[in-house]
Amino acid sequence: MPRILVVDDEHAIADLVASLLSAEGMDVRPCYSSLRALDLLQSETFDLCIFDIMMPGMDGFELCSAMRTMSDAPVIFLSAKDEETDFVVGFALGAEDYVTKPFRPRELVARVKARLRSASRTQKRPSDTVITAGAIQVDTRAHRATLLEQPLTLTPKEFSILTLLAQSVDAPVSAKDLFEGAWGEPYDDAAANTIMVHIRHLRQKLGALDSSRSYIETAWGVGYKLRSFTSNDHGA
Repeated sequence: MPRILVVDDEHAIADLVASLLSAEGMDVRPCYSSLRALDLLQSETFDLCIFDIMMPGMDGFELCSAMRTMSDAPVIFLSAKDEETDFVVGFALGAEDYVTKPFRPRELVARVKARLRSASRTQKRPSDTVITAGAIQVDTRAHRATLLEQPLTLTPKEFSILTLLAQSVDAPVSAKDLFEGAWGEPYDDAAANTIMVHIRHLRQKLGALDSSRSYIETAWGVGYKLRSFTSNDHGA
């Protein structure tokens, strides 16, 4: 079931789009402000986003630019603005489609389905993007992680740290490597505490699904290690 984020400050339009796509079997989250949308993008994963352009505070173009730091989901702009320059700006920001208001419901649904199919075709092979570390599986392309086949709700930084740990499963990864890999910035004294906080949150989220063992261990003086427990080990 594809997950769709719809952002429009006009509640009636956001709710209408959500209703149309939900009727097609999609999991749709309507949202009425760009700032709220950013919060959702930091904490959840979406397969496609639909953004209005003219919104108070942060417009759709700014929202699209901000989301690209945390998600590569396809974007469709839905807007009353139909100037050629708006189309150019939208596509330059990485949007996949641009639909003008008023829109025809069946056409919008068809375009959403087309963009979802296109995104699916361009995904890499699962063997290239899926990391299996015992009972934990990380799909770097879809930006999804599971424990014992149950979904983990992770922030982008938590997801990056878990990916780095899974890539070196059963071997310690230094806090320096985790920070520089997840943040892309030089490691310093404050970074150690940042990693510690994120590791604690990861442990809490893993523990909420399986409290029978500690999946992330501290390798004293070295860093952190992800253990490759499997579903067959559960309860052992």
